[in-house]
Amino acid sequence: MRESWLKRYSGRFVFDSQIKTWLKVGGSLAYNDQQEKQLDLQGEGGITAMRQVLEALPIIPIKYPDGTWAGNADYPGMEGGDHPVQVAAERRYILKTQNTLGNIYTSIQITKDLELRTVLGTNIINQAINYHGGRELNYISKDQGGVAYVQNQRHNSWQFENYLTYNKRISANHSLTGLLGLSWQHVDVFTARAQSQNFQDDYFQYNNLGAGATTVAPTSSASAYGLNSYFGRVNYSIKEKYLVTLTGRADGSSKFGSENRYAFFPSAALAWRVSEESFLKGTPVISDLKLRTSYGVTGNSEINAYQAEAGMGNYEIILNGTRSIGVGVSRLANPNLQWEKTHQIDAGLELGLFNNRVALEVDVYRKKTTDMLLSAPVPSSSGYTTVTRNVGSMENKGIEFGLNTVNITAGSFTWSTNFNISINKNKVLALTGGDDIFSGRGIIREGEPVGSFFGYVRQGTWSTAEADQATKYLRLPGDVKYQDVNNDGQINDRDRVIIGKGIPDGFGSFINTFKYKNFDLMLDLQFMYGNDVSLASQHSAEDRQGIANSFATVLNAWTPENQNTDIAQWRPIPAGYDTFDDSHRVQDADFIRGRNLLLGYNFNAGVTEKLRINRLRVYASLQNFFLITKYEGYDPEVATAGGTFDQGLALYDYPKPRVFMVGLNLGF
Repeated sequence: MRESWLKRYSGRFVFDSQIKTWLKVGGSLAYNDQQEKQLDLQGEGGITAMRQVLEALPIIPIKYPDGTWAGNADYPGMEGGDHPVQVAAERRYILKTQNTLGNIYTSIQITKDLELRTVLGTNIINQAINYHGGRELNYISKDQGGVAYVQNQRHNSWQFENYLTYNKRISANHSLTGLLGLSWQHVDVFTARAQSQNFQDDYFQYNNLGAGATTVAPTSSASAYGLNSYFGRVNYSIKEKYLVTLTGRADGSSKFGSENRYAFFPSAALAWRVSEESFLKGTPVISDLKLRTSYGVTGNSEINAYQAEAGMGNYEIILNGTRSIGVGVSRLANPNLQWEKTHQIDAGLELGLFNNRVALEVDVYRKKTTDMLLSAPVPSSSGYTTVTRNVGSMENKGIEFGLNTVNITAGSFTWSTNFNISINKNKVLALTGGDDIFSGRGIIREGEPVGSFFGYVRQGTWSTAEADQATKYLRLPGDVKYQDVNNDGQINDRDRVIIGKGIPDGFGSFINTFKYKNFDLMLDLQFMYGNDVSLASQHSAEDRQGIANSFATVLNAWTPENQNTDIAQWRPIPAGYDTFDDSHRVQDADFIRGRNLLLGYNFNAGVTEKLRINRLRVYASLQNFFLITKYEGYDPEVATAGGTFDQGLALYDYPKPRVFMVGLNLGF
């Protein structure tokens, strides 16, 4: 789309050096500089460029002959959103990111069997947002006389890790590997923002905030957190057939309450390489057979810092006609906040046939997550709206299947295939108190998948034959007809039910690779099924007929001659209309996508030797080259909401691009 762009420059340097027979040092340094212009912020539901793509009247030009912008406001009775080209051009959101990632390590061979490895790494991210909304953009910045702000964020982190590894072959049949380690990580973030509005013109954009007559109070914030881990692992092998792995780690995070900062996460795994047994060894069909099982616990601490503590915020009051600022408690404390834990049990099979030309891998698993971390609602009488807490438990169980085959090997030609699929069932097992939790436009409810869509069941529209019944619900023929779930003669919140889910039942890929001499061709297909998308864009593009452009589906709106339809009758907006999250918006999002088509050529050694390089490869690829789906929106993998479980919500989303790429790989 016009005015949307991204520029990226990156480089990476790696070195390894054997200083002594017992000492090796190395490291890497990577730098990435990226600038992009985003059309709309994620999840924004006001007047955005992508919303206006749907609502702009096609009979109105982009500009008039005199060069002035045209828009819906020029047409009588229309809502005054501007043309999407104007919104994209005069609403600038420039995101600049500079990322430096580096690490250095030392590896000391203390004895033949004992090694100490130390790694020190850092990640420095400097990010700037420059924003300007033009003085003529309706419902965006016109009422403020133009808006501009600059925001800078510094994100620094470092990590220090130590690994002591003991690797010993005890005898011809027994070997042992042991590891002890500890690590520290620190992260600090600082953000500052300055904003002005009411400009004389748009010349300076965000480059001179002092030109704005009205200054918005600046803001800044700082946060930091730390992680500390102690861990160990033991691998024991008998005849390379019987394998045992035991792992334990104690992780501590400053994000949790003082009594709950540390938690212990154990795991164990057993494996039996059956193909090494005498009754299978040497068989022409089975080249590899391994059975394995494991159990382990992992932790999650991905919440904002200080959530266990009460937070302070700014408050504004007027005293004696003067604006005064005070500081008070703005967030509830939760000293009982603790790690989210996931307990997983797994059983798997690895099978290789015909000298591993056919390789099969199957895993069956069950994951139970307890003490789920979520920002949960609290009674408004407390003076607050939410608090971060451990809200309950959920279950994921399923099967993962992978198949790799070498289909043809004939001279210089080979053809191989990789197929994998993951099938998963998700269910919320328990919530604190058993009460539903509303997350964005979804709901978290015991016995249902997380982030299920919640709304009314649309049963079509009221017909003229149902006029008397419609009156009981304060509706007329031609209005949307919702199911009265509890049969109480009213349509209200008690009639909302689960109407879909954003989590898929299964997903996977089907990849074929062809090689002929120095050429290679890869065809990568992706698929997903069992999930839905809530097309929330229908709110303005289907429900509010007559004040903006709409989806073509409104041509099937209710009329006395066309009463078997889900689309309400066309009426003036003052007459009222229903626009709720309902089953009509939820669509089947199964799809098959052409994810990548790549053609490459590797130059032979004669060419690389002349150029004094080790490797030379050229390639071209085409990404997202086709999509098969019943979903009517842009992309069935959409997620415009930022909530933890808000998967599958489409609100004025940006389409997934089709990417044409050419590249060159050099190795020295």
